[in-house]
Amino acid sequence: MTTRQRVLVLYLATSALDSKVVGWSRYDGTGRTNPTAGDSDEPPYATGLDALLDGWRLIQASQLLPPSPGHEYDVSFLKHEFFFEQLVEV
Repeated sequence: MTTRQRVLVLYLATSALDSKVVGWSRYDGTGRTNPTAGDSDEPPYATGLDALLDGWRLIQASQLLPPSPGHEYDVSFLKHEFFFEQLVEV
């Protein structure tokens, strides 16, 4: 048996783990699946907390940076990014 990693990136509405998922990406290091961007209309979890409750391990949360004065309402990247991992035996 070999240990492989699955990675789940969730973009949340706020910095709180129990806020709504607004974007996501999945990567499967086992090779069993080949997820692609836009392959689902529904997120894999409703919140980041739901991913934790399902056994995913949180490995990184984005740094919280306040907007520069005058840029509070600019549209940009999704800033509340959380990386999760699952270790799988193959």
